[in-house]
Amino acid sequence: MKTHFILIAVFLFGIVLTATAQIDKMRKELDDAMVESEEGLLTLRFSDAETGNPVSQAAVDIAGIGKYTSDGLGIVRFPVPEKDGTYAVHVEREGYITVDFPVEIVAQTIFYNRFSLSKKMPVGQLRIVLEWDKKPADLDAHFEKEGGYHISYRDMTTSADGVARLDRDDRDGYGPETITVKHIDDRGKYRFLVHDYSDKNHPNATKLSDSKANVKVYGDNKLLNTFQITPGTEGIFWQVFTIEDGQVNPVNMIGKTVEP
Repeated sequence: MKTHFILIAVFLFGIVLTATAQIDKMRKELDDAMVESEEGLLTLRFSDAETGNPVSQAAVDIAGIGKYTSDGLGIVRFPVPEKDGTYAVHVEREGYITVDFPVEIVAQTIFYNRFSLSKKMPVGQLRIVLEWDKKPADLDAHFEKEGGYHISYRDMTTSADGVARLDRDDRDGYGPETITVKHIDDRGKYRFLVHDYSDKNHPNATKLSDSKANVKVYGDNKLLNTFQITPGTEGIFWQVFTIEDGQVNPVNMIGKTVEP
């Protein structure tokens, strides 16, 4: 009986945590919209890829707009530019991998404003970071080694040999969902895919492809690859890339099932 009550308590605690996280993300979204409307400022938010915590003191250079430093909440706010378009952003922070990425501004509004930064890692390690918009709520990252392990929230969160682990699972939108691999076997075959768990019973849905999902691959203390999902395609599985002979090979295919 005691064990039964403990399990119920843990379950309810998980529900409370999820609800709290959802409320916090909604509040941030409303805050950004209000600042945009009332002050004419756009917002970028930076978080840690492993923990999801804000990254402060990041030096952010937005080409053609200005240079800024993220505050204690990982926020940078900047004036709306006169012209819509894609702006190059350069981000540096001590202890983190320096990154460059584009920010799209349409109708004086940012297309996507949340970005995860990866801490520096020992040479040979790989980190895969999945991010997306507020919907679908639950996208699952899957990293598989042929004949070895399958890392995901619903399979194995850490491989038996401790080489690969799921650092962070997200079930209420945006991400990040992060997997770190300590060693890639040059003779091994791997693949990374994303499953739209929210719509697992609706294989014809286009919510995954319309989620603005992107995957960043970090290794050797640099951003190696960035994959952006293609909108308007039916399917609940996004096969993003494979690794063979130590090389990352793009796949970028959306489907209703997982191809062998």
